[in-house]
Amino acid sequence: MNAQNYYKLYKPYGYLSQFINHQNKRRSKKLLSEICYLPEGTMAVGRLDEKSEGLLLLTTDGKFSNHITSQNIEKEYHVMVDGQITPEGILDLKNGIDISVEGKLYKTKPCKASILEDTSHIIERFVRDERHGVTSWLSITITEGKFRQVRKMTAKIGLPTLRLVRVRIGDYKLENMKPAEIVSINY
Repeated sequence: MNAQNYYKLYKPYGYLSQFINHQNKRRSKKLLSEICYLPEGTMAVGRLDEKSEGLLLLTTDGKFSNHITSQNIEKEYHVMVDGQITPEGILDLKNGIDISVEGKLYKTKPCKASILEDTSHIIERFVRDERHGVTSWLSITITEGKFRQVRKMTAKIGLPTLRLVRVRIGDYKLENMKPAEIVSINY
């Protein structure tokens, strides 16, 4: 039996969460295979969209992948939004938000949400000029993972996401990793 491999990667902004591109219309997209070479059969556990960054787990173990993507595992995101987050907005997020999923209305499960005062752990990246208005950061922790869920949640409360960084999946943390850095982990 082959040994299984487990990694955590800081997926940089602008990359797809995949190693091979099977779509003609997305030929020019940047793939994970451009920043790291891993054993054959390595797959991303879950996804981060092209405009999101942060912690992405990779493995050759399908059981591990199923476990991590289950609704028992928390995923924590630090999110820069357009505008000033309010205590009312945080409460709305915590209670669940109606979003559209595959053309149908869906109420997100209650989640953890808070205003993020200290962002010193987040690597600086230019998003937009300050003259375009105030921004604020929040932490959102969910257990589900609907398509672009966090972005839809913040937009629904009137604060579009400008930057989204996944910092934790279960017990695995981004910590002080840099974009494109990859490290082996134990499972």
